[in-house]
Formats: sequence, C-alpha cells, structure tokens
Amino acid sequence: MVTKNKQKSLKAIFFDAVGTLFYLTKTVGDHYALVGSELGLTLDAHELDRAFYTASAKMPPRSAINGPREDDDKGWWRQLVDLVLDQLAPSLSEFDRDNFFEIAYEHFAQAGVWKLYPEVVDILRELQPRYQLAVVSNFDGRLRFILEQLGISKFFAHIFISSEIGADKPDPEIYRRALKFMNLKPDQVLYVGDDPDRDWKAAAATGLSVFELDREKNSLRDLLRIV
Repeated sequence: MVTKNKQKSLKAIFFDAVGTLFYLTKTVGDHYALVGSELGLTLDAHELDRAFYTASAKMPPRSAINGPREDDDKGWWRQLVDLVLDQLAPSLSEFDRDNFFEIAYEHFAQAGVWKLYPEVVDILRELQPRYQLAVVSNFDGRLRFILEQLGISKFFAHIFISSEIGADKPDPEIYRRALKFMNLKPDQVLYVGDDPDRDWKAAAATGLSVFELDREKNSLRDLLRIV
C-alpha cells in the first residue's frame, strides 16, 4: 500500500489492463465456440475453456529482447490456438485452422467482446489531473484499439504493451523499461493489478508500490482512499 510519505513522492500510476480495467463479456471458451460456429464447427465452450488453459500452460515463458517482438506476437497467438485445436479438432485442415485463427484474432480486437468495470471511468477521471497514468499489459497492438473503443485511452499518457516493449510480466524488465521511458524512479510509481504473480510480486520486485486489486475484497474505488 501507499504510506503518507509515499503519497508525497507519487507521480504516476501504472495499470494492468485485462482483469483490472476491463474483462471478457463471456469466457474464452464461449468466444472460441462462437468463432467455430462461423466456420460450421460445433465446439463445446467448457471443453474449449479447459483446452485453452491447458494450452496456455504449455506455452514457454519468453526472455526479454531488445525491441518489439516479430509480427506483434501474432505468431505466438497462432501457436496457442493450434494447441487448443489439437485437443478438440485434431483433424481440422490447415485451411480451416487458418480461418479459425484469423477470425478469432479479429474477434478479440472488437470492443464488444470486452466490458469496462463500472467504476473505471470515474476513477481515471479523478486520478488523471493529479498523476501520470499508464497501462502496462501483457497484450499486443490490439490493446490500443480496445482501449480507444472502450473510451478510456484518452486518460493514459502512455500504453506499454509486452509485444512492443519486448518483455512480458512477470519479468520485472517490462516495468523497468516503462519507468525508463517515462523518466521515473520506482518509488514514484504505484502499480495497480489483479494478478498475484504477474502484477503484485513482479511490480514489487521492481521497487514499485502495489495496489493489490482483488475484486472479492476491494475495487478500484479504494484507490482514492490511499492516493
């Protein structure tokens, strides 16, 4: 949390994106099932959910590189989708796999797939005049479009995306690069996120103060009590 001494030195607040500012309107499996239906495939949403999380666990962690990743991480997402389809539709042709992936990739760039948490706009409007606000997220370039369509990109001075910055949470390097870009010291920044490992531990390891968002216990409104 933020002490009174910390409040005086605080210059910026970094936010995670998914799970902190906005969320999927349905489960990943529901959305993948919808994508499949456009190709005439009948896929079970619950099985797709299990397959997605199994596939995600198999994707190896990546070391930080100097500069943006090739193809804005689209190839990484294709590999993940292939692992999902290997489990539930192994006989699907390469042509249909290509179509499934391209439709899914565009699907998750649509603002209607995502929804803001109800307090987000009010909190950002309250904080923006007092602090530099930024997003630090494991995402790709689609995030910029999503934030714009959700109407909140205007609140952020900077948007740091893992595919562009060349490092993924929980690697502290993604935070270090954001700090360097904004010419800030760790003790001048508060990080807000919902993931214990990728957000709380990783940001704290970089020297940032952390607001541990746990929506069963608190909300972004509690930020206003400490900053």
